[in-house]
Amino acid sequence: MFVIGVSLASILLGRRLWQRLVREDAATTRERVALVRIPSSRLADGELTHRDREPVDAELADQQWERYVLALEEHGWSTREVPPADDHADSVFVEDAVVVLGGTAVVLTSGAESRRGERTGVEEALADMRLEVVSIDLPATVDGGDVLEVGRTLYVGASGRTNAAGIRRLREIARPLGYEVVAVPVRSTLHLKSQVTALPDGTVIGFEPLVDEPRLFPSFLAVPEAEGTAVVALDDDTLLVSASAPRTADLLRGLGYDVVAVDVSEFEKLEGCVTCLSVRIG
Repeated sequence: MFVIGVSLASILLGRRLWQRLVREDAATTRERVALVRIPSSRLADGELTHRDREPVDAELADQQWERYVLALEEHGWSTREVPPADDHADSVFVEDAVVVLGGTAVVLTSGAESRRGERTGVEEALADMRLEVVSIDLPATVDGGDVLEVGRTLYVGASGRTNAAGIRRLREIARPLGYEVVAVPVRSTLHLKSQVTALPDGTVIGFEPLVDEPRLFPSFLAVPEAEGTAVVALDDDTLLVSASAPRTADLLRGLGYDVVAVDVSEFEKLEGCVTCLSVRIG
């Protein structure tokens, strides 16, 4: 296992410092809302780029989605359902339609033409959330799965879904909000967050055979399974991970995190993961 710029000991030290800073800033914490969207009846017809098509059990997918939503709610997240988009097979992957930066929601235009109609319901859901809403429109394209927020840095995948114009437009929006945008080449997977996500302390994790540019991240930790790449921070001590990544779950527990495992296997068949099934705000 190749670990770049980080050791387990340094991660543990960084985590303790992070927890202290979080406690000091707790007074500013606001309500935590997660946007979710019920799976389309056409889920099995979703776009595929780097995987062969497998049969999808729609009933099982619905059950897995319900358990995923329950896991969010059990850990303090208020879930809000985006209006269904049954004509759009991939609409359950709601993360791809919007990025939220503090009090600003950036509604996105996907690089996949079949997914561009998904944003309408997302705009409706955002309308009463007291967020400033801006958009990225054609010819610029960005998928939310290509945007990884680590502190005040946005790593943005230059992929088949996110083009150079989209990255420039996101930089124009994000810079006045105090974010630096760093473009990351994505060749091996659908999205950047198919390769890497981040722990609450800022450590970027990924399954190294799929990570195109690990040296771009100041703190990188390799995980032992492809499905372990994706984590959702339920709070500063608790991580949501795929049940398909038990060794990664053990690794994260060794770093001091509580780990909640959910089965999202039907969505993984469609290049989905635990991050893209929700948009966490707050």
